[in-house]
Amino acid sequence: MPFALWSILVVSLLPLLWTGIAKAGAKYDNHRPREVLAQASGYRQRANWAQQNAWEALPVYAAAMLVAWVMAVPVALLNLLAWVYVCARLAHGLCYLADKALLRSLAWLVAIAVVVVLFCKAGGVL
Repeated sequence: MPFALWSILVVSLLPLLWTGIAKAGAKYDNHRPREVLAQASGYRQRANWAQQNAWEALPVYAAAMLVAWVMAVPVALLNLLAWVYVCARLAHGLCYLADKALLRSLAWLVAIAVVVVLFCKAGGVL
């Protein structure tokens, strides 16, 4: 199976990475996980926000990649776009942790551009 399809799993695991960082080392109550994370501050709060954004970004990427796959966009291009997307989303989360808002927004823009390219290639627009 090409990396393009594996990337959906990789991107699905990124929110768990950010959640783990948000919870690591903090006094954590598994009976009230959302309440505890809602009260986080500093990098833990930003990690939680990165986790939330990662979940929000996942469905549109998965849909775009699967549509592009079904429409027989060349696998080499899909693999390249998948790598760009994964790197952009990883950079997005790291920029969230580092509180680098402009860089975070640029990483988000790169990732959403990949989604647009995937849909356009699938539709024969590009």
